[in-house]
Amino acid sequence: MPFSGLAAGAILGRIGAIEVRLARDEAEIAAAQGVRYRVFHEELGARASEADARARRDADRFDEVCDHLLVLDASLAGPDHRRIVGTYRLMRQENAALAGGFYSSDEFDLDRLVARHPHLNFLELGRSCVLPQYRSKRTIEVLWQGIWAYVNHYGIGAMTGCASFHGTVPAAHAEALSFLAQNCLAEGDWRISAVASRFHAMDLMPGEAVNARAALAAMPPLIKGYLRLGAKIGEGCVVDHAFGTTDVFVVLPVATISSRYVNHYGPDATRFAA
Repeated sequence: MPFSGLAAGAILGRIGAIEVRLARDEAEIAAAQGVRYRVFHEELGARASEADARARRDADRFDEVCDHLLVLDASLAGPDHRRIVGTYRLMRQENAALAGGFYSSDEFDLDRLVARHPHLNFLELGRSCVLPQYRSKRTIEVLWQGIWAYVNHYGIGAMTGCASFHGTVPAAHAEALSFLAQNCLAEGDWRISAVASRFHAMDLMPGEAVNARAALAAMPPLIKGYLRLGAKIGEGCVVDHAFGTTDVFVVLPVATISSRYVNHYGPDATRFAA
């Protein structure tokens, strides 16, 4: 598989004992897949193939062309692959071509979006998960240090990917989805929609009935984090029955990221990515 050009084992971010870097070898990727299995399948109830269930790993064909960002707890005993407590899968546009397209293209019309921006290098983020005891602001901070270092190193122009609400009934998230549809849709050249065969409406409540504070409180932390950075949302959501989720599409042009966050993550990223 094409391991990243970043220096092998280079630490891309660190807060205390929690650090982030890219996977160095197949053993670490397998360990990251094991963390994904524990979160997606054992904790959240996603359906697993017989092979994945036997191996207790969440894996698919895209893993071979992706970089795998790892969150490690350096205070844990044992080899590094046993210190992995979280992971994020990163697929650059050039590697998506090797896999026949982006993972998200099965749900959203990402190919058309990419075609409208031929001079930008796209990065798809996915399979984000962290073990329960490490779900903290500190872990999110370290993850974004690593992502920002990666973005700078590869000259990424836009970050995209699916983000999920738990459950397969969009109406159960009517207020949050309606808020996104009414306030956060990507527009113009950045507009993107769910593929027609999987499209579910998001605008489920009249605007006057949507309480912004309640809607934001009901959103998964990952989506709220993207919105804080300035991300926009695609039109329509998709129900993923295999993973038991309702997916929305996130679009984040790097040039539009709030300067507050560029300044926050920039110094660490510049230092680690050099």
